[in-house]
Amino acid sequence: MAVTWRDAAIVLTAPRPLGESGRLIRVLTRERGVHAGVIRGRAAERASQPGTLAEITWRARLPDQLGSFTVEAAETPLGRLLDDRLALAALSSALAVADALLPEREACPAVFEALGALIGLLGQPHWDAAHVRWEVGVLAALGFGLDLERCAVSGAPDRPNDRLAYVSPRTGRAVSLSAGEPYRDRLLPLPGFLAGRDDSGPAAVLDGLALTGHFLERFALGQAHKPMPPARTRYVDAYRRQAAAAIPSDGFETP
Repeated sequence: MAVTWRDAAIVLTAPRPLGESGRLIRVLTRERGVHAGVIRGRAAERASQPGTLAEITWRARLPDQLGSFTVEAAETPLGRLLDDRLALAALSSALAVADALLPEREACPAVFEALGALIGLLGQPHWDAAHVRWEVGVLAALGFGLDLERCAVSGAPDRPNDRLAYVSPRTGRAVSLSAGEPYRDRLLPLPGFLAGRDDSGPAAVLDGLALTGHFLERFALGQAHKPMPPARTRYVDAYRRQAAAAIPSDGFETP
């Protein structure tokens, strides 16, 4: 008897040829985590572009088989992001990070919901800071949560006269400006928007990307013996170039 289930999904990878008529895709589902499956037909391929939020039906003879997908597309972000290359690069980065890090066939509903929310925010004001927050959430879901609420040395929260300014690259705990100043060359900058302050400009976002990149690479990816997804590296490089060129965009604050 065939095994069938239906779930909400976000398409993580572009369709790849499999055999004469099939295409292989990988999706993140709300209740069943990352799943691979085969789609058939041009209509299914068009409905399975990366970032698409869809309802899918999966069928296979046995639960551990590859199985096939029927995809009913609900929304694809590609059309509204065609003129925003940086937001498209961020989309590719987020999908690649999810594909590389999330466990196969294990439910990650919080990451699924957060990724769907991030896709909806792309191209809107401050989407770039939201992308950093999403990576912080992925780290937490994988067991590498950052402690950014209080100073690891004094135990004090963020304060106007002694703000949380750094993060230990070893423990992922925040350090205040006064406690961390003697060791600032060995600490990672903590962007204000991750400490609850209204600071989400390009410099702060780049600090955030460096912060999450360190922990993604050293801990999450390192333990799995995987390299940083090239799509994330390309996004960070593109963001850095655009910030340096001071080109106004929806993701950047302008004077």
